Amino acid sequence: MLSLNRTPLLLLLLASLNIGAAESDKAIDITVYRSESCSCCRKWQDHLQQNNFNIKSLVSDDLQAVKDKYGIPDKLASCHTALVNGYIVEGHVPAQDIRKLLQTKPNIVGIAAPGMPMGSPGMEMGDTQASFQVISVDKSGHFEVFSNHNGNQ
Repeated sequence: MLSLNRTPLLLLLLASLNIGAAESDKAIDITVYRSESCSCCRKWQDHLQQNNFNIKSLVSDDLQAVKDKYGIPDKLASCHTALVNGYIVEGHVPAQDIRKLLQTKPNIVGIAAPGMPMGSPGMEMGDTQASFQVISVDKSGHFEVFSNHNGNQ
């Protein structure tokens, strides 16, 4: 009967788990297009920075041109547009959803929190939170729910 020393296997397993944890904690570079006067955009950027994102903030006088360039449908539009690892992120999408997007790597163009949902990151209003959805859009323009966020209203 063959006897295996399990210590090296256990160490290898623990090391691989540690690498996965380190990858999920790795800072993520994101480029954000916003207007100079948008305070909720800056608050959203603060939310991302608190969740280990490196922000490159680009102020634009013509955000519609940015949205047109990246093909963002009007019904998904919000006050800022971001680019991260080849994906578009539109609006007040929580950092956890961006991390989920980057971990799962779906075959989509990007995700959006349409409008400006009250209580979403950057749109905090005390303890008031509206329920909202983050929507994914694929290359053919098909929309699908990416995540649900239940509010307290």
